[in-house]
Amino acid sequence: MSGLTNVLVVCAVVAWVIARQFKAQQITADGRWWVIPAVLVFLAVREPDLLDPHHRATAGALLAVELLVGLAIGFGWARTTHVWAAPDGAVWGKGTKATAVVWGAGIALRLALFGIGALLGVRQGGAALMLALAATLLVRSGLLAQRAGLLRPAYGVADAAYQPMRKDPV
Repeated sequence: MSGLTNVLVVCAVVAWVIARQFKAQQITADGRWWVIPAVLVFLAVREPDLLDPHHRATAGALLAVELLVGLAIGFGWARTTHVWAAPDGAVWGKGTKATAVVWGAGIALRLALFGIGALLGVRQGGAALMLALAATLLVRSGLLAQRAGLLRPAYGVADAAYQPMRKDPV
Protein backbone atom coordinates (compact mmCIF):
# COMPACT_ATOMS: atom_id res chain seq x y z
CA MET A 1 0.00 0.00 0.00
CA SER A 2 1.24 3.49 -0.72
CA GLY A 3 1.98 6.07 1.97
CA LEU A 4 -1.06 8.09 0.94
CA THR A 5 -3.29 5.03 1.26
CA ASN A 6 -1.87 4.33 4.75
CA VAL A 7 -2.59 7.88 5.83
CA LEU A 8 -6.13 7.66 4.44
CA VAL A 9 -6.74 4.35 6.26
CA VAL A 10 -5.46 5.79 9.54
CA CYS A 11 -7.49 9.00 9.14
CA ALA A 12 -10.64 7.03 8.31
CA VAL A 13 -10.24 4.75 11.35
CA VAL A 14 -9.48 7.70 13.67
CA ALA A 15 -12.47 9.68 12.36
CA TRP A 16 -14.72 6.64 12.76
CA VAL A 17 -13.45 5.98 16.30
CA ILE A 18 -13.69 9.60 17.46
CA ALA A 19 -17.18 10.00 16.00
CA ARG A 20 -18.37 6.89 17.84
CA GLN A 21 -16.71 7.42 21.20
CA PHE A 22 -19.04 10.19 22.38
CA LYS A 23 -22.24 8.33 21.57
CA ALA A 24 -23.56 5.75 23.99
CA GLN A 25 -22.82 2.29 22.61
CA GLN A 26 -23.65 -1.12 23.86
CA ILE A 27 -20.60 -3.14 24.84
CA THR A 28 -21.15 -6.70 23.68
CA ALA A 29 -19.34 -9.96 24.22
CA ASP A 30 -19.37 -10.90 20.56
CA GLY A 31 -15.61 -11.49 20.61
CA ARG A 32 -14.91 -9.30 17.57
CA TRP A 33 -13.32 -6.41 19.47
CA TRP A 34 -9.85 -7.39 18.24
CA VAL A 35 -10.64 -7.54 14.48
CA ILE A 36 -9.95 -3.90 13.51
CA PRO A 37 -6.67 -3.80 15.47
CA ALA A 38 -5.62 -7.09 13.85
CA VAL A 39 -6.33 -5.70 10.37
CA LEU A 40 -4.33 -2.56 11.17
CA VAL A 41 -1.39 -4.65 12.43
CA PHE A 42 -1.53 -6.81 9.28
CA LEU A 43 -1.51 -3.74 7.04
CA ALA A 44 1.33 -2.14 9.01
CA VAL A 45 3.75 -5.05 9.27
CA ARG A 46 3.62 -5.83 5.57
CA GLU A 47 4.84 -2.32 4.75
CA PRO A 48 8.52 -2.07 3.82
CA ASP A 49 8.80 1.45 5.29
CA LEU A 50 8.00 0.45 8.86
CA LEU A 51 11.61 1.24 9.82
CA ASP A 52 13.86 3.69 8.00
CA PRO A 53 16.68 1.51 6.56
CA HIS A 54 19.23 4.31 7.03
CA HIS A 55 18.37 4.93 10.70
CA ARG A 56 17.22 1.53 11.98
CA ALA A 57 18.10 2.07 15.66
CA THR A 58 16.55 5.52 15.87
CA ALA A 59 13.50 4.45 13.88
CA GLY A 60 13.11 1.41 16.15
CA ALA A 61 13.30 3.59 19.26
CA LEU A 62 10.72 6.00 17.82
CA LEU A 63 8.47 3.05 16.94
CA ALA A 64 8.78 1.67 20.48
CA VAL A 65 7.87 5.04 21.98
CA GLU A 66 4.98 5.36 19.50
CA LEU A 67 3.66 1.96 20.61
CA LEU A 68 3.98 2.94 24.29
CA VAL A 69 2.06 6.14 23.58
CA GLY A 70 -0.60 4.07 21.79
CA LEU A 71 -0.91 1.70 24.74
CA ALA A 72 -1.15 4.63 27.17
CA ILE A 73 -3.86 6.30 25.10
CA GLY A 74 -5.83 3.06 24.95
CA PHE A 75 -5.53 2.64 28.70
CA GLY A 76 -6.53 6.25 29.38
CA TRP A 77 -9.38 6.06 26.92
CA ALA A 78 -10.77 2.92 28.55
CA ARG A 79 -10.40 4.34 32.06
CA THR A 80 -12.16 7.61 31.17
CA THR A 81 -15.07 5.94 29.40
CA HIS A 82 -18.26 5.90 31.46
CA VAL A 83 -19.58 2.31 31.67
CA TRP A 84 -23.00 1.41 33.05
CA ALA A 85 -25.54 -1.41 33.01
CA ALA A 86 -29.08 -0.77 31.79
CA PRO A 87 -32.04 -2.27 33.67
CA ASP A 88 -32.26 -5.01 31.04
CA GLY A 89 -28.67 -6.07 31.84
CA ALA A 90 -27.09 -4.59 28.71
CA VAL A 91 -23.76 -2.86 29.32
CA TRP A 92 -23.20 0.55 27.76
CA GLY A 93 -20.23 2.88 27.42
CA LYS A 94 -19.72 6.51 26.43
CA GLY A 95 -16.68 8.78 26.24
CA THR A 96 -16.41 11.70 28.67
CA LYS A 97 -14.67 15.08 28.59
CA ALA A 98 -11.63 13.38 30.11
CA THR A 99 -11.65 11.02 27.12
CA ALA A 100 -11.32 14.04 24.82
CA VAL A 101 -8.34 15.23 26.90
CA VAL A 102 -6.70 11.81 26.54
CA TRP A 103 -7.18 11.95 22.77
CA GLY A 104 -5.82 15.49 22.57
CA ALA A 105 -2.74 14.61 24.63
CA GLY A 106 -2.17 11.50 22.54
CA ILE A 107 -2.34 13.41 19.28
CA ALA A 108 0.04 16.05 20.66
CA LEU A 109 2.52 13.35 21.76
CA ARG A 110 2.35 11.69 18.35
CA LEU A 111 2.97 15.01 16.60
CA ALA A 112 5.94 15.61 18.92
CA LEU A 113 7.35 12.17 18.06
CA PHE A 114 6.92 12.91 14.36
CA GLY A 115 8.73 16.21 14.85
CA ILE A 116 11.59 14.54 16.73
CA GLY A 117 11.91 11.98 13.96
CA ALA A 118 11.97 14.72 11.33
CA LEU A 119 14.67 16.61 13.26
CA LEU A 120 16.76 13.45 13.45
CA GLY A 121 16.31 12.81 9.73
CA VAL A 122 14.31 9.61 10.21
CA ARG A 123 11.89 8.85 7.37
CA GLN A 124 8.55 7.98 8.94
CA GLY A 125 5.65 6.31 7.22
CA GLY A 126 2.08 5.57 8.16
CA ALA A 127 2.85 1.99 9.20
CA ALA A 128 4.10 3.03 12.65
CA LEU A 129 1.00 5.14 13.15
CA MET A 130 -1.19 2.18 12.17
CA LEU A 131 0.60 -0.05 14.70
CA ALA A 132 0.12 2.54 17.44
CA LEU A 133 -3.54 2.97 16.55
CA ALA A 134 -3.98 -0.82 16.64
CA ALA A 135 -2.40 -0.88 20.12
CA THR A 136 -4.73 1.92 21.22
CA LEU A 137 -7.85 0.18 19.96
CA LEU A 138 -6.81 -3.23 21.26
CA VAL A 139 -6.10 -1.99 24.79
CA ARG A 140 -9.20 0.19 24.92
CA SER A 141 -11.55 -2.54 23.67
CA GLY A 142 -10.04 -5.23 25.87
CA LEU A 143 -10.16 -3.09 29.01
CA LEU A 144 -13.73 -1.96 28.32
CA ALA A 145 -14.82 -5.55 27.84
CA GLN A 146 -13.08 -6.45 31.09
CA ARG A 147 -14.60 -3.47 32.93
CA ALA A 148 -18.00 -4.47 31.66
CA GLY A 149 -17.52 -7.94 33.08
CA LEU A 150 -17.74 -9.56 29.68
CA LEU A 151 -14.45 -11.41 29.83
CA ARG A 152 -14.46 -14.23 32.31
CA PRO A 153 -11.30 -15.55 33.90
CA ALA A 154 -9.92 -18.64 32.19
CA TYR A 155 -9.15 -20.39 35.48
CA GLY A 156 -12.69 -21.70 35.96
CA VAL A 157 -14.98 -19.60 38.08
CA ALA A 158 -18.00 -21.61 39.13
CA ASP A 159 -21.27 -20.66 37.44
CA ALA A 160 -24.26 -19.65 39.56
CA ALA A 161 -26.18 -22.65 38.20
CA TYR A 162 -23.43 -25.06 39.27
CA GLN A 163 -24.60 -27.59 41.84
CA PRO A 164 -21.99 -29.91 43.34
CA MET A 165 -22.78 -33.60 43.29
CA ARG A 166 -24.09 -34.88 46.59
CA LYS A 167 -23.08 -38.12 48.14
CA ASP A 168 -25.94 -40.46 48.89
CA PRO A 169 -26.20 -41.32 52.57
CA VAL A 170 -25.24 -44.87 53.37
